[in-house]
Amino acid sequence: MKILVVEDEPKTGDYLKQGLVEAGFVVDLARDGVDGLHLGETGDYDLAILDVMLPRLDGWQVLAGMRHAGRELPVLFLTARDQVEDRVKGLELGADDYLVKPFAFAELLARVRTLLRRGSRAKEAEQLRVADLELDLLRRRVTRAGQRIDLTAKEFALLELLLRRRGEVLPRSLIASQIWDMNFDSDTNVIEVAVRRLRAKMDDGFEPKLIRTVRGMGYVLEDDAA
Repeated sequence: MKILVVEDEPKTGDYLKQGLVEAGFVVDLARDGVDGLHLGETGDYDLAILDVMLPRLDGWQVLAGMRHAGRELPVLFLTARDQVEDRVKGLELGADDYLVKPFAFAELLARVRTLLRRGSRAKEAEQLRVADLELDLLRRRVTRAGQRIDLTAKEFALLELLLRRRGEVLPRSLIASQIWDMNFDSDTNVIEVAVRRLRAKMDDGFEPKLIRTVRGMGYVLEDDAA
């Protein structure tokens, strides 16, 4: 796990870095807001710890810049200011927690670990994977073996349903109600056509084949499909 610490007070910054390293984290330390924002925008971090009162850019500006750049990592604010409006401002900008100085390192470490666990669960919830197939729910993006696969909205919804119920044979009636919001009509082949198109995009040219037809029953997605 890699943590970004942005703290201009030398003793506090060094204390935080040493303690977090001893706790098993990889830590980068920035001494002002500009350097902190640059690292936050370009580095691959699991969490950021930001002081509010920083030279050149304050912590709120650093956080706003990171969120504007699409960085959604958890952020813990450190500050000597215990004003309610300051805490509200940070939370409204997208901070995840707030710790007022002076603080006990044991409390900071507990909060860091809680935020990291929460962030890991959120990340897992945003992505569905099987074999070399990955579905990113937030970006509405699908890749297989690192290759981008463009899907229509219905194809994406169908794939998401199959992934969420991986290994389960889904009858056509269930797919019709979940994806097309309609009662199943045995005379229509809309589901067969949709599955055929989805399979052509995400199975043709790849191994293993993931979507299998179970004759007389429906469709199943599994990574050992024949």
